Amino acid sequence: MIKLLKYLKDYKLQLILGPACKLFEAVLELIVPLVMADIIDIGVKNKDGGYVLRMGALMILLGAVGLCSALVCQKSASIASQGSGTRLRNALFRHINTLSFAEIDKIGTPSLITRMTNDINQLQYAVAMLIRLVIRAPFLVVGAMIMAASINLKLSLIFFIASPLIAAALYFIMSRSVPFFKQIQKKLDRLSLLSREGLSGARVIRAFCREQDEEERFKSANDESADTSQRVGMLSALLNPITYAVTNLAIVAIVWFGGGLVNEGEIQTGDIIALVSYMTQILLAMVVVANLVVTFTKAAASAARVNEIFELEPSIKSGENAEIEQRPDAPMIEFENVSFGYGGEYVLKNISFSARRGQTIGIIGTTGSGKSSLVNLIPRYYDASEGRVLVGGEDVKKYPLGQLRKMCAVVMQKSVLFTGTIESNIKWGKRDATEEEIRLALDTAQAMEFVDKLPMGIETPVTQGGKNFSGGQKQRLSIARALVAKAPILILDDSASALDFATDRALRGAIKRNTRDATVIIVSQRVATVKDADSILVLKDGELAGAGSHGELFNRCGEYREICLSQLSREEAESV
Repeated sequence: MIKLLKYLKDYKLQLILGPACKLFEAVLELIVPLVMADIIDIGVKNKDGGYVLRMGALMILLGAVGLCSALVCQKSASIASQGSGTRLRNALFRHINTLSFAEIDKIGTPSLITRMTNDINQLQYAVAMLIRLVIRAPFLVVGAMIMAASINLKLSLIFFIASPLIAAALYFIMSRSVPFFKQIQKKLDRLSLLSREGLSGARVIRAFCREQDEEERFKSANDESADTSQRVGMLSALLNPITYAVTNLAIVAIVWFGGGLVNEGEIQTGDIIALVSYMTQILLAMVVVANLVVTFTKAAASAARVNEIFELEPSIKSGENAEIEQRPDAPMIEFENVSFGYGGEYVLKNISFSARRGQTIGIIGTTGSGKSSLVNLIPRYYDASEGRVLVGGEDVKKYPLGQLRKMCAVVMQKSVLFTGTIESNIKWGKRDATEEEIRLALDTAQAMEFVDKLPMGIETPVTQGGKNFSGGQKQRLSIARALVAKAPILILDDSASALDFATDRALRGAIKRNTRDATVIIVSQRVATVKDADSILVLKDGELAGAGSHGELFNRCGEYREICLSQLSREEAESV
């Protein structure tokens, strides 16, 4: 938790003012029993109604001042906890955005979401409790014991016996329940994962009639979480009976022995009431301390999980150079003996090829042959394990990531749209895109035909994930978003798989006409999609099985020929 204290540095005033106000309130609380003792011993005993009213007014004043002090503390705690939590959440989100796909894949999206929400909320709560109660609760315990000793030293021995017994009971229960809180955090990650899968994959689940299986899987994880929470609850349930039993026995002892001292004239009746009040204050303060232990244990576990993300260094670092100037005579994209793996076996092995400016490169191969992995190396979503990837004649590792990725307009396999409108989604490619540029991009992507039919046109709302559009419509909008950027490299990673053949053909023709200066990389499993490319790369088990035009590959590459004949008639395959 110490590493996260820097997010509190701008809240020094609240960190000082809040506890000071709470300490002042605690002082007033310790005075109240003495005032009550005086009311009983002087006002009630002497039947002095005026004295009772005056001291009663004093108690009301003490309560009002204490309330104002508590409100100031509460306000300070709220400002510091929510402010630091907001800054921490922003910093964590910013750091996550610096991580490469490899680190995000390693941690997992559900876990990252839990850490950004539940864990940081826990830390916010801990900061609030730190300001409100960390000083107040121990001060009340010590203060109540001192005040008891000042009233009567003999009876205060009961406090010095009861307080350690209450503390021991709290330690016994907390030491056994605290480890469970760490387990609960991990089980929440599991629940978050299953919830995300179940909700995002609802259509697939229903298509395969697996609702019952998913319900059982979720129920199992939920029951595990509930069982752990119940075990903590059972332990915590012992807290009140044990502590209250000790406290009540102490109160009985105070009344029993105090009664004898009253008879002997060593102590007054009001002092007995004050001592009972102080014992109750000690009990409540110690219960608060126990809850603080739980709160800070949870916060420590959450802080460790948040720090784990902050300590995760991105494997892909931005180039330290200023903006790189490309060499006009060099190929736009070049792979030199590139191999790549996701930490285990290589999925790409010894790949070499080049693509000139304005050239269209098709990449084809069976499922799992490494097509997407290959194009992901160009904008440095991953780094090559061996060899070099060059863009504009320079190693991609030398480029500032911002410059490199602005040069690459990428359409992923899975189309992702964001809540907003069609226009706001297209402007992800270019923030200041004019309406004319947006319409040209939509027209090139073959999306204008359905956008024009929508009542609100490009102002049509887009729901989460674009679920109000079909798969083909989402793909075309994603392509339009990439086209509006007018980047020198356009990567279409199997982004027309949901389009019919006629729309696919029209799309390729429009892209060829309107992106003459761009280097276009088309990844597909359809021969028809890559057939007209200037050069086609054929991948097999991560290796380059062949490279060349459609005609050349059909005649001399057995892998490509097999793919062609599985999709096209011989006459169609042989036609150039």
